[in-house]
Order: sequence, then structure tokens, then C-alpha cells
Amino acid sequence: MSGNGHTAEDRDGGAGAAAADVTLPDYAERVLGVAELIPPGRVMTYGDVAEWLAGQAPADGPAATGGPRQVGRVMALYGGAVPWWRVVRADGTLLPGSELRALAHYRDEGTPLRDASRAAEGHIPRLDMRRARWDGGEAGSHDGSAAGGGQAAHRPGRG
Repeated sequence: MSGNGHTAEDRDGGAGAAAADVTLPDYAERVLGVAELIPPGRVMTYGDVAEWLAGQAPADGPAATGGPRQVGRVMALYGGAVPWWRVVRADGTLLPGSELRALAHYRDEGTPLRDASRAAEGHIPRLDMRRARWDGGEAGSHDGSAAGGGQAAHRPGRG
């Protein structure tokens, strides 16, 4: 395990598919909802998702609380049913054990990537976080700006 709770089986629908018949905890539902909002070709970090949720108070109760580790745990347990490859590490490295599957999704969606250094194991590229990171603003924007010319009010800053 890579320290964030994700496994290749989770991404294959292993735990995620089994969890489809289970009532999800409220926080997990919210995390998965954010993952589904991320447009193709864009990404949010685990910390971005946690920060986004902290700023979104549901009508029926307090805002969801949790940090990057909690988001990672939700994605590991239930993320197989959503675009899991769009919730990523802050440094842009691809998830160990799922690099090639994620890379195929990134290439299909046109997600900005950085070439791997020759020293990188397997020469797997990284995400270009400066260009790929989504702030929750305009879905079609690839330059990091939100509608209205600036960053969205919830611009996630944590990794």
C-alpha cells in the first residue's frame, strides 16, 4: 500500500463494486460527489477535496469534516464507481499500482502531463499540477482560472 489507502483492486471495482450495495457514510457520499464533479482532463488533490467539502455546509447539517487522509481512505474503499484518477497526490505522481490505468485515462482525457525524468522508475510521467488542477470553477477551463477571470472562492491550497 502506498500510504494513501489505494490499491489496484479498489480501482478495478474490487472493493468499490462490492461497496455499491452498501449504504455509504455521509462523508463518503460527499467525497464521491466531488470526484464526479471534476471535469475530464482536470484533477483535484486529496487535500483539495477535503478543503472543498469543509467549505460546503449541507442544508441539513454541519459541513463535512476530514482531511486528505480521510479523502484517500474513501477513495480506496469506494472510489471504483467514480472517476478515481481525477483525485490525486499533490506532487502529481501517479498512484503506485495503478499508474498505467490512470495514465490511459489521462491521455484519453487530455490531462496535462509532464515528461518523466530519465531517473524516474519506468519513465512514468507526472501530472502537470499547475495546468491540470481544478479549482471548482468553470468546467471547461484548462488554464487554472475560474469563471469571472480569477480563482474560485474555494481554491484548494493543500496537498
